[in-house]
Amino acid sequence: MMRVKGIGKSKQDIFQLHDIKIPTYTHGQSRSSLGDAKLRKPVVIEIIEKKIECLRKEKTLNIYGTLTFGTTAAFSGMLINFIFRHRFKVTHEVWKTYASLTALPFLSTIVSYKLLVTDALYSGNISQENCVLRSSLTGIACGVLYPTALAFSKNGHLAFKYHTVPLPPKGRVLLYYLLLCHTEIKAMVIPLILQTTFGIFHGLQHYAIFESTLEKTVDED
Repeated sequence: MMRVKGIGKSKQDIFQLHDIKIPTYTHGQSRSSLGDAKLRKPVVIEIIEKKIECLRKEKTLNIYGTLTFGTTAAFSGMLINFIFRHRFKVTHEVWKTYASLTALPFLSTIVSYKLLVTDALYSGNISQENCVLRSSLTGIACGVLYPTALAFSKNGHLAFKYHTVPLPPKGRVLLYYLLLCHTEIKAMVIPLILQTTFGIFHGLQHYAIFESTLEKTVDED
């Protein structure tokens, strides 16, 4: 009786072993899978290198464009400072006013463009029209309005300090200087047009470079 029970158990074990499917690989299949893996590695590395190269070119072109945009704002600040110094007949602190009216518009344009346009473009939150609008508004605000207010306040303070123009009546300092510089304020239309035009051009160029880089990376995938 004990032997029969032992034989029954061994038969169940044999049947269970038959039900288990053990994957088997032939010698040729293992070689082909290893060969495919070896071929895939260089292809993947090449795709990654091309993507990095495209992104590097796009970033370099964007940096050059933004620096040029900031440089135009700096020249606009220099022009505005020259106009107000001539109107207020100020000859003191030449380098101090020119340094501030050159450096501050340059830096403000670069920082504002990065925050408002570049970062938003890489996050995919703006369209082409929005990109151009933000770029042109950056040029107007940082390249015209900000330098005009800065040059007006600095040179107006120097004119009041050194008495280069008649002193304004009490309580009407700002209105007096605005009326005194109304011709110069109208002349700000020239840098306004230049900065707006360059802002539109830079926004279109930056968006086109970004789109072409994105298409290249998608096609390579």
